[in-house]
Amino acid sequence: MTSFSLLYPEEVKSDSKVLSEEACNDLSVEYICEKLSGETYEQNVIRNIMTHIERDPAVIRYRRDIFDDLFHFPKLRERIKELLEELAYLKDLERSAKDATSSPVWRLINRLQELDVYVTCISGIYQSLSEHDVQSEGMLRLKDFVGNLYRENGFEQLHDDVKDLVNEVGRVKSLSIGVNLDNRLMPVEVGIVSINDTPFSKPGLLSNFLDFASQKSEIHGGTDFDGMTKIHTVGKVSGDDPLMSNLSRVMTEMLGSTVRQIKNRLSRYTNISGYSLTKMIPEFIFYIRWADYLEKIKAKGIPLCKAEIVDSTQRETHIHGVYNFKLAIRCVEGKTDEIIRNDLEFTPEHGIYIMTGPNRGGKTTLTQAVGLVFLLAQCGLYVPAESCSLTPVDNIYTHFPADENKTVDLGRLGEESKRMSQIFSEATGNSLLLFNESLATTSFAEGLYIAKDVVRALRYLGARTIFNTHMHELAMSAEEVNRQIKGDLKVASLITGIHEGKRSYKIFIAPPEGVSYAQDIAKKYGVTFDQLSEKMHKNG
Repeated sequence: MTSFSLLYPEEVKSDSKVLSEEACNDLSVEYICEKLSGETYEQNVIRNIMTHIERDPAVIRYRRDIFDDLFHFPKLRERIKELLEELAYLKDLERSAKDATSSPVWRLINRLQELDVYVTCISGIYQSLSEHDVQSEGMLRLKDFVGNLYRENGFEQLHDDVKDLVNEVGRVKSLSIGVNLDNRLMPVEVGIVSINDTPFSKPGLLSNFLDFASQKSEIHGGTDFDGMTKIHTVGKVSGDDPLMSNLSRVMTEMLGSTVRQIKNRLSRYTNISGYSLTKMIPEFIFYIRWADYLEKIKAKGIPLCKAEIVDSTQRETHIHGVYNFKLAIRCVEGKTDEIIRNDLEFTPEHGIYIMTGPNRGGKTTLTQAVGLVFLLAQCGLYVPAESCSLTPVDNIYTHFPADENKTVDLGRLGEESKRMSQIFSEATGNSLLLFNESLATTSFAEGLYIAKDVVRALRYLGARTIFNTHMHELAMSAEEVNRQIKGDLKVASLITGIHEGKRSYKIFIAPPEGVSYAQDIAKKYGVTFDQLSEKMHKNG
C-alpha cells in the first residue's frame, strides 16, 4: 500500500510545476476550494493537488478515469466517505503511536485499534469495489490490491483475532480509584481499587455523594467496599511521578492476563501497518469533494464534459460550449445569471489571441474560463464545457491587474513590467499565458508601445495565449506581427460580439470593432451628429 496512489499510475513519478500565487488568485482557486469544502484541512488538500500542474497525458488520463468512476457511482462515493471517517481516526492513532512516553497497555490498545480499522477499511473497500463495475486503471488496481489482501491466507485469522480482542478489551468500562491522605488531608498515595465491566453513571455518582453527605458521621469506617477488590498502590502523587503514568503502569499489572493475550495474538501481525492507508485520505478527499460538487452543477442542467487528452506536439485545443466555472457556482447557490457558452480553439493559425471588446463585455470572464478549463482538465476533473480536447500545458501563467498595495515601490507600470518579465523567463512554448487588461495603467501610447513588443515575443515563444485589451490598435497589428516574426502559432484578433448595440458575450475571430461598437451605441442612444442635428432642427 505504501507505493499505491490514486494520483499516479504505477512506477510514474510526479513531473509537476507549481501554479504561482498570482495565478491561483487570478483563477480564484481559493474561492473554488472554499465552495468544495467547509473544512480548512480539506481545502488545503484540494488546493495542494490543484496547484501542482501535471502535464504527462498518462497521469492526466489516469486521474480522469478514476474521477469518472467515482462520479458515476454515488453509492461507492458514500461508502468511501464512511471509510474516510475510519481513516481519520487511524490518523489520530498514528500520532498517539509516536508518543514514546505512553504505557505498554496504551500502545497495545493503539495497535489493536489500528488493526481493527485496517480490517474494516480493507473489507469495506473490497466489498464496495466488488459491487460496482469500475473501469478505470486506478480503481481496478485498487480493487486487485485489496482483493488480494482480503483473500490471502491470514486475513480471516486477523479478522477473527481482532474481533475477539476488541470484545475482550471492550469489557473494561471503568476504574475505581482510592486516595490516601496525610494528617493535613493532603493526598499522598493513589491507587486503583478495581477494574469494572460497567461504567459509572452520573446519576449514580451524584446519588452516592448525596447519601454520603447526609450521613451523621462524615467519615466512613474502614476501607472495605462491597464488590471491590483489595487496593493496588500506585505510588506517591508528585510532579516527578505523574498520576496517569502510575495508573497506566498498575493497570497493566492488574490486567496481566489480558495484556499478555493481546501481545501474543498481535505478535503474528508485525508486518501489517494500517497507517499506510492514511496516505489515501487526501486523494479520496480530492476526488469525492469534486464529484459531489460537480454533481450539483449537473443537476442544474449545466453541461460538464470529460476532456480528451491529446498527446501531440501541435499544442492544439478545441473547446465547444465553454463557460466560466464560477458562473456555475453562482447557479448552484441560487443566482440566476445567464451562462453564455462559447467555442474556442488554439491551432497554428489561431494560437495567440488579442481579444478586444467593450467594458463589461465578458473579456475577463472568458480569459479566466479558459484557464480553469486547462486547470480542471489536467487535474483529471470534468471541465465546464460541452466538449473539450486539448494538449496539456506545462504551466499556466496569468497577468491580471496588480494589487495597488503591491505597487508602492515600483509603481503599477513597473510592477506589471516586472511580473511580465518573470513570466517570459519561466514560460515555454508548451505553457498557457493569460493576460487581462495588461499595461492599461499607463498612458495609451506607452502601453501600446510595450504591448506590441510583448505580442512579438509571444509569437516568437509560440505559447497558447489570450491577451485581452482595450488597445484595438494592438489587435489590428496581428497580421503585421505574423509577417515580421517567425513562430509556430499565429496571432489573431478575437472580439466579443455585439448585437444591436448590446453586449452578447459571444466571441468570434474578426478584426477589432471598437469604432463600429461606438457607432452602434451612439445610434442606439441618438447621439450621432445626424441624430443630434435633426433634434436641434426640430427644436428650431
